[in-house]
Amino acid sequence: MILDSKTPEGPIKDKWTKHKNDINVVGPANKRNIDIIVVGTGLAGGSASASLAEMGYNVKAFCYQDSPRRAHSIAAQGGINAAKNYQNDGDSIYRLFYDTVKGGDYRAREANVYRLAEVSVNIIDQCVAQGVPFARDYGGLLDNRSFGGVLGF
Repeated sequence: MILDSKTPEGPIKDKWTKHKNDINVVGPANKRNIDIIVVGTGLAGGSASASLAEMGYNVKAFCYQDSPRRAHSIAAQGGINAAKNYQNDGDSIYRLFYDTVKGGDYRAREANVYRLAEVSVNIIDQCVAQGVPFARDYGGLLDNRSFGGVLGF
């Protein structure tokens, strides 16, 4: 049995960018014909639901709590990693990619990890725009610290 990861062809840093540029898009008139089910209303599920609804899709979000909330997003122990390089400390997309692959004992699908590192900067910005309470330094900028072998928030 051959396991097909459906990873696009090409060099690692270009795989998902080329795929994103080549895929067919859903026309604006057809978006309301598509129902998207999101399970979980934590940080990821809540922001995915809000973003997809803003794009015009029918979104149905399900949670097992009495009401939607940030769930474990508030109690996250490790934080979130992104290649923001706020403190000019050498953080980069490649460094986040390498640290993530190395931290996963080289078992991760490298093309997917590279794509995650690419979009990590935008994920932080989206979370801030949607009101996620990140720690701030005294100047008001997002605070970060080096922890666990990576530079992260």
